[in-house]
Parts: sequence; C-alpha cells; structure tokens
Amino acid sequence: MTTAAKNLPAEQRFEKAASLLQKARKEIGTVIFGQDSVVDQTLSTLASGGHVLLIGVPGLAKTLLVETTAKVLGLDAGRLQCTPDLMPADIVGAEVLEEDSKGKRSFRFIKGPIFSQFLMADEINRASPRTQSALLQAMQEKQVSVGGKTYEVPKPFHVLATQNPIEQEGTYPLPEAQLDRFLMQIDVDYPDEQSERQVLLATTTGKAGGVKAVLKDSDLLEIQELVREMPIGEKVVDAILELVRGLRPHESSSADVNEYVSWAPGPRGAQGLMLAVRARALLEGRMAPSIEDVQALAVPVLKHRMALNYKARSAGHSVPSLIRIHASKL
Repeated sequence: MTTAAKNLPAEQRFEKAASLLQKARKEIGTVIFGQDSVVDQTLSTLASGGHVLLIGVPGLAKTLLVETTAKVLGLDAGRLQCTPDLMPADIVGAEVLEEDSKGKRSFRFIKGPIFSQFLMADEINRASPRTQSALLQAMQEKQVSVGGKTYEVPKPFHVLATQNPIEQEGTYPLPEAQLDRFLMQIDVDYPDEQSERQVLLATTTGKAGGVKAVLKDSDLLEIQELVREMPIGEKVVDAILELVRGLRPHESSSADVNEYVSWAPGPRGAQGLMLAVRARALLEGRMAPSIEDVQALAVPVLKHRMALNYKARSAGHSVPSLIRIHASKL
C-alpha cells in the first residue's frame, strides 16, 4: 500500500476501496447482463486474493466475464484452452538450449502463460491430472519450480477457471486438493427474460460496446490488504466456526451431517469464508461483515470442499441444500 494511502484515516481508506469496487461492478454490468450475483461473488473473491471456479453450460458468457473483469481491473491477462494433450510446460514454461555467437551454450527459461496476473483456464477439467497439478503450486504458493529454480508469479495473481457441468466425456474431475485452492465455486445460471432481451439487443446489432479499466493492479493489491485489515466481530467468527465445524462428520451434533457427509471443509474453507465475508462487506460499502454475509457466501465457498455419500444422493439430498439448512440456523 502506498504511503499516502496508509496515512489516510481508516474510514476514508474503506470508502475509497468500496467506491473502486462498486465502479468495477458497474462497468462489468455494462457488458454482463443478468448475472449480478456472479459478478459480485467474482469481485469478492478477487478482493480476497482468491481464485474462482466458474461452472455453467456453454453460452452463458463465462469467458466474456473473465475477459471483461480482467480489463476492468487493469490486469495483464493470459488464457489457456485446456485440452487432453495440454502439457505442464504449456502452462509453466520450459528451458531451451541456446547458443551464443561464441558457441557457448546455456539454458534460457521461457515463461508460460501462468506468468500473468489474471490467468483464465477455459474448460479446466479437459486437462489431464498431470497438467492440472502444474497449477497447484502457483495457486497456493504464488511461485513455480522449473529446472531446480523457483520463479515468482506476478502480483496480484488469480486463476479463473471455467468448467462445463453437462459434458463429461473426455474430462478429468478436479482432485480435491485442487478444488480446495479455489476460494469460490460460482454457478452461472441462465439469465432472466429481461436480461436475455438485453443480451440479444446488445450483441446482435453491431453496436456492442467495450469496457474501460477503472482500477490498476496496485489498487487491487491495496484492496486485498485492506480486506485483511477489516475488523470482524466475535459473533461472525463464531458463526463461521460453528458452520464449518458443524458440517464435519463426527464433530457435528447434527444427525444428517453424520449420516450423509463423506468429507467436509478443512481449515482452508474457514479461512476462505473469513476473507470472503469481509470482501463482500467492502463491496457493499460496509466496514465490517455480518452473519448475513456468512449465510450469503456459505454455499459458493464451501460446496466444492465437501461431498455426500451414496446414501445421501439416493435420498435426494444435495451439498448446497445441506449447507443452506445449517447456515440458516446461525
């Protein structure tokens, strides 16, 4: 954070950050119609410093959302079109042997697309497990290792991956360890009728407009720092702990959890929820999160970090419904 920004009173720093996030939300909304909750959850994730997994059928503007968000936030963007033949070196980069004018040979590292601030991994579940694992170190540790050397990825660094939920032939399910690296799994649904009308009118007339950058990368870094500084009440902390621990079998007093949950969120899920509720409060112009923020973000933050057993599925239960039931009791 710049010295000038740090010298501002806390209230002014929060107001400035909230204003920037709201401008970004408005600018994205000029291109993305009928997906307000998706946009808000995406911005909350980025303000938290996390990664996003977008899941939805083709044609719901997932790719457009990622490209638009990158432009609005003023970030250097890269893109991977994941396919079964994609190799780890296609993501991270590789060392090549070069020879200078004197005949001396040496290796030079050529960086891959992972060295961008905003990396889109389109249809990530089409990449092989070996290739998917190439993202793990960068997503968690913000660095990659190649040829015995470690290279830092840029700051800020975010992975926004997309996934098609209906076509599973030729895909590789993401392992639990990688799913846990995504702060939120955001489901992109069909727009309502009025929003779809806007889409038709805006995209078939040849008059579709672009977006402009309203933030710089330094602004996003300051916002992420401010989110971590935001005070959070003991009642909200208790609510997060109660929810996350209450979803774990053998730790929960709930009969449905003990009967139906196969595995549940770990501490990283609670950490992600702590950051996300702060970011959501900031996006809404508030200086502290509430229990309502916990309830609003419980499903996107936790649902990809737990699974139900066969008995639960045969009885018609789902992960989101179970989370909502327990979140409503906070």
